[in-house]
Amino acid sequence: MTAIICTGSGPQASGQIAKLNNFEVVYSYSLYLRSRERRIEMKYSIDKQDRYAIMTLDVENLNSIVAPDLKSEFVIFRNEGIPNFILNLSNVKYVDSSGLSAILTGNRLWKGAGTFIVTGVQHAAVKKLIEISRLDTILQVIPSVSEATDYIYMDQLEKELEEE
Repeated sequence: MTAIICTGSGPQASGQIAKLNNFEVVYSYSLYLRSRERRIEMKYSIDKQDRYAIMTLDVENLNSIVAPDLKSEFVIFRNEGIPNFILNLSNVKYVDSSGLSAILTGNRLWKGAGTFIVTGVQHAAVKKLIEISRLDTILQVIPSVSEATDYIYMDQLEKELEEE
């Protein structure tokens, strides 16, 4: 169940219940908005190749509602043995601290075992948050998916040459 809590006063204190579209609004000391649907699902597409997988998030907000599902998906894909992972954020317009935590989880899962790349950071709010939090110094942030796939091939070629 998802709850959005807004503090307020007035008619909320009366304990009334009102209906608003698919949501039930319960007035108490705080306003709780509960979805009647099971849960809000994270929407994404995945393109698995031999050397990498590309996950494109189809959500506008990478926040505390979506982040736990994203972390779970990262663990599943890592356990499947995907060697390199590209996270495409081209559709994401907002990221909060939970979203950043999920991205760092992905980076940590692929650290040492492969490459984790964040790409498609197009929206100003997302760019600014990554820069302010200095994650651009920790993460591989590459402008486009095609450049990210090229980076993976070059990185693997470098590793192969170092082994020889």
